[in-house]
Formats: sequence, structure tokens, C-alpha cells
Amino acid sequence: RNYPPPFVWWERANYRRTSHALAGNQDAAAVLRSKGYHGPLTVLPQFGVDPAIFVPASASRAAGAPLRIGYAGGLLPEKGLDLLLQACAGLQGAWQLTLVGEGESRAGLVALAAKLGVADRVRFDSRLESHAMPVFYQNLDVFVLPSRTLATWKEQFGRVLIEAMSCAVAVVGSDSGEIPNVIGDAGLLFAEGNVELLRGHLQRLLDDLGLGANLGQAGRARVLAHYTMQQIAAQTVDVYHALKESHLNHAPSIGASHFEK
Repeated sequence: RNYPPPFVWWERANYRRTSHALAGNQDAAAVLRSKGYHGPLTVLPQFGVDPAIFVPASASRAAGAPLRIGYAGGLLPEKGLDLLLQACAGLQGAWQLTLVGEGESRAGLVALAAKLGVADRVRFDSRLESHAMPVFYQNLDVFVLPSRTLATWKEQFGRVLIEAMSCAVAVVGSDSGEIPNVIGDAGLLFAEGNVELLRGHLQRLLDDLGLGANLGQAGRARVLAHYTMQQIAAQTVDVYHALKESHLNHAPSIGASHFEK
């Protein structure tokens, strides 16, 4: 968002006086730079997960069992759930899809599932309370976030991704916004809007039990390394320590005679 004078002048003045910037994602960092902030900057998510609460399920998918696919969040156009339904409809083999959440697209998605002939494999549930989310993830084999970028929106992080990854659930995401940076090499990515690529990823997970298990373990490890509340807190404290050291190193020196006086 670009502000007219005098607001843009105040914005730039604040940037000049800022000692360090915390950006919630790579896009936010790019915005700060494009707006004229040239100081130290750290990209740091603004929240993490508790890996003692979001834990893996005790049992994994058995050979021949349906692939349990899930999504949680807003049932909105930008979330790309129509693409997910189309991708699932073309899968070869047994699968079931659970969509959890509320939003303006719900009725249209229900109608699309019926049109595609997969209504009996698709379950729509209302939004769950946060304490119920771990159990939801633990009953999935793969979590999908198929977001699509719009003129005024792109995925800013995707907290549901790190929650699912913490539960050792394989994740599949589009390349909208921050999703690729969150998933890294611990999941599967597809070009947003590309139904065929999304279907291909899901088919691989349906056919290969080992792939899903390996991605789940990689996701859990990635969360433990980068996205726990403890990790986020520690990284935030590191920034403040660096700030303190920087100010101490640049503070005017005071001679001994000053203290003698």
C-alpha cells in the first residue's frame, strides 16, 4: 500500500529511525525494502506450534486403506478448494477428503463435489476449536493447502501447514506467497492453479505408503528446527540481544575522568 504525502514522509522517517525490522515472511521483507527501509532485517514467523500438543498419530496408514486427504481454513475462493476437488475426482484408487471450515464458497463446493460425482467421498465439517485440531491432523495422511493468488491477496504463511507437519502429516501446497518457504523440502509443491500437478502429487501419495511416511517425518523435523514456539521465541530474543550489542558498540565512550568527577 502506497501512502500519499505527508503520510509517506512519516513512514520513511520511521524507517530511518528503526534499528531492526522483523518481517513475518519474505514478501513482507521485500515490501519493507521497496519502501525504503535499509537497516538490519530478520525474517521471522510471528507464531509457532507446541510440538508436545501437535504430535504424530500412533498408527500410520495401512496398505490398501483409502488416502485420507484434509484441509482446514476458510472455504473461500482464494483457498483454491475447487482445484482440490477436481484433483481428487481424477484419482485412481480409494480416497476420502475432509474440508473443515466455513465461508462463502461452501455451497458452491458442495455442488461441485456432486457434479464431479464424488459427493460420497467428500465430508464438510464446521470450523473446529483449536484444541480439537491435533486430532483432526492425526486422522489424515496428507494435508493440502491449494491457495491461489488474487489481485489483492496471497498466502502470508499458512499456520495449518506447520500444525500438520508437526503431526507428521505429509503436506502438499501451491506456490502462492509464503507456502514454498514454509514447506521447504519437507513436502510437495505445485504451481498454483495446476490441477494436473496437484493430482499427480496426490496419486503418488496414494500409491506409495513410504513417500507419505518419509514426508511426514521430514515435516516434523522441519517444525522442530524452525517453527516451534520455543524456536520462534529464541530467535526473537537473539534479535534483541543483537540490538543491545549494536547499541553498546556504538554508544559514545566515557573517559575515566568522568567517573572520577
